[in-house]
Amino acid sequence: MAIEKIKAPDLGGAENVEIIEVCVSAGDTVDAEDSLVVVESDKASMEIPAPQAGKVVAVLVNEGDSLNEGDVILELEVQGEEAASEAPADPEVEARLEEVPAPVVESAAEATTSQASTVQSFPIPDIGGDSAEVIELCVAVGDAVEEGDSLIVLESDKASMEVPSPAAGTIKAILINEGDTASAGLPLVEMEVVGSVAATSEDIPMPTPAADAKEKIIEPKQVSEKHQPVHGMTENRPTGEVYAGPSVRKMAREIGVDLAIVPGSGPRGRIQKADVKSFIKDALANKRVGQATGGAGIPQVPDIDFAQFGEVRLEKMSKLHKVTATNMHRSWLNVPHVTAFDDVDITDLEAFRSTLKKEAEKAGVKITPLPFLLKALAKALMAHPKMNSSLHADGEHLVYKDYVHIGMAVDTPAGLMVPVIRDVDKKSIFELAAETVELAQKAKERKLKPQEMQGGTFTVSSLGAMGGTGFTPIVNTPEVAILGVSKLSVKPVWDGENFVPKKMLPLSLSYDHRVVNGADAGRFFVFLNSILQDFRRLAL
Repeated sequence: MAIEKIKAPDLGGAENVEIIEVCVSAGDTVDAEDSLVVVESDKASMEIPAPQAGKVVAVLVNEGDSLNEGDVILELEVQGEEAASEAPADPEVEARLEEVPAPVVESAAEATTSQASTVQSFPIPDIGGDSAEVIELCVAVGDAVEEGDSLIVLESDKASMEVPSPAAGTIKAILINEGDTASAGLPLVEMEVVGSVAATSEDIPMPTPAADAKEKIIEPKQVSEKHQPVHGMTENRPTGEVYAGPSVRKMAREIGVDLAIVPGSGPRGRIQKADVKSFIKDALANKRVGQATGGAGIPQVPDIDFAQFGEVRLEKMSKLHKVTATNMHRSWLNVPHVTAFDDVDITDLEAFRSTLKKEAEKAGVKITPLPFLLKALAKALMAHPKMNSSLHADGEHLVYKDYVHIGMAVDTPAGLMVPVIRDVDKKSIFELAAETVELAQKAKERKLKPQEMQGGTFTVSSLGAMGGTGFTPIVNTPEVAILGVSKLSVKPVWDGENFVPKKMLPLSLSYDHRVVNGADAGRFFVFLNSILQDFRRLAL
């Protein structure tokens, strides 16, 4: 038997993430990949799994604690003496290490003590376990750099990051090109360094086999370091994603600035420290909104001591709740909202849906009105592309999207979440039925991946199960419209001769009046209602 310390893995660059659930306790037996703890950052929640099977000896963290990369989570008793003495070698890592040229010095001691200049080769450090594309070379041969200066900028499907220089010196050779795929351990630059500041490749964090097999580093099941969606795109930031280096992100975290609303002046809209400082200066002048309680010159709600009126309880809002509040506040202040209401007759649609129940059971799905509504919305959005667009940050262009990704608001114990169903126009009713149930369940269990909540072009919010005849949903910017669905009811409808019972579905369409005018919304509503009233029109 051997006791191993299980440490927190790379958390996607996040620091001081909150432990929201401890999944095991002392004495528990766990298998490899079983969840140990669940942590939550301001971007997403993620599970940290066990790296191997064993018995939990001691849990060293508690719910509510802050966790950073490298912190010890628990002690695990595992089988086999070899686990305690030698970590298994990773062939891929060894191959990478063999590719790294040895420093051009006689010994490591000479590299750290000699005052003479030496030329050394530096590899790419640990970048979170993934490969990444080189999108920018920040230096050229002959450049003098200081320790910490950016050498290259990498971009993966999780984040963009700058690789800093490990020492001061002069660039002698660049061993990588823009557009190359980079990974930890590959040669990066050759640099002439002087004296005791000389560093070998060992000074840079690299994905080597564990030196102490008793301290295991594991990978989380979900890493949420995705590019953050931004409120405003610019010509330098055409994709609507945040590009910022580690130092800028750290500065923003320490000050409490949301990089998603900071304009970037660097290449590809990359955010510099000067951009953050400028944003703060403007915010102090009430030019921007950063919180959900005030801003833009609006007087704040006065602080009231409610305890003077009776007993009160103070309960901290979850991070998800706070993010939702800020987003809704920002949307309400920036978007001139207009809401249109209508009741649509879905009597025939409901009759058609009832005929599909047995067929749906054979397919293993449950048919609700939602898949039909999604399919009708996709058709209407393609026929009226302005409803599927976004306003460009310059205020002079519309960004039309040639895809239909529809978000559906889901009420969860942690707060409101909006998973996105992609390519709704290309999926069948049964496929949509299965996917909506799956995503809703993942949302309630807090197992949604960040990419499953991004890229929406339109949103549906349903309060049908709770009742009500209508409401005014807030547009989920940068989308330009959202559809609210209320409770179905049977109403008498005049057919020209008699009042007949009809199943009427109340709909509320809120839209951004900067992009969509009343006529646009009216035509969209009429088109949508015509499909819902007679679903055969979907084939036209």
